[in-house]
Amino acid sequence: MEKMNKAMKAFTGNSEGISLIEVVIALAILGIVAAAFLGGLGTSYKGVTIASERTNAESLTRSEFEYVKNSLYWASGFSYEIPAPPGTSPPWAPSRTTLDSHYTGYSVNVTGVPIDPSTHNSTAGDLGMQQITVKVYHQDKLVLTTSSYKVSR
Repeated sequence: MEKMNKAMKAFTGNSEGISLIEVVIALAILGIVAAAFLGGLGTSYKGVTIASERTNAESLTRSEFEYVKNSLYWASGFSYEIPAPPGTSPPWAPSRTTLDSHYTGYSVNVTGVPIDPSTHNSTAGDLGMQQITVKVYHQDKLVLTTSSYKVSR
């Protein structure tokens, strides 16, 4: 019966109120939880942004490697940028100067340098092999550099 009386007091408004210290402690705990939550949101947003940037750079790199692979072999080597300043488009595709609108803020630099097949060092004359290097930039920051080889067939 005594327990019932205590419970009735709590529900009828006869209990003592919450002290100021309890309210301050509750607000401090809520503030700590909110700060941790917002910090986590900021970190996850940055992670998603970096992952998206790298995925776009990898897609552009693969696209350029396929493009160079299916193009003519230029014995003297080559270099081009996309978006292209006037006069720097690939020698085999002078109209290829822009990227898809999905890649706004990105730029690609592609070079093909003749190399010696036995040492893999650059050479002045063409020995039938080139090292192709693709560099992808996002807002003038280097995101990805990848190299591969192309042979004269």
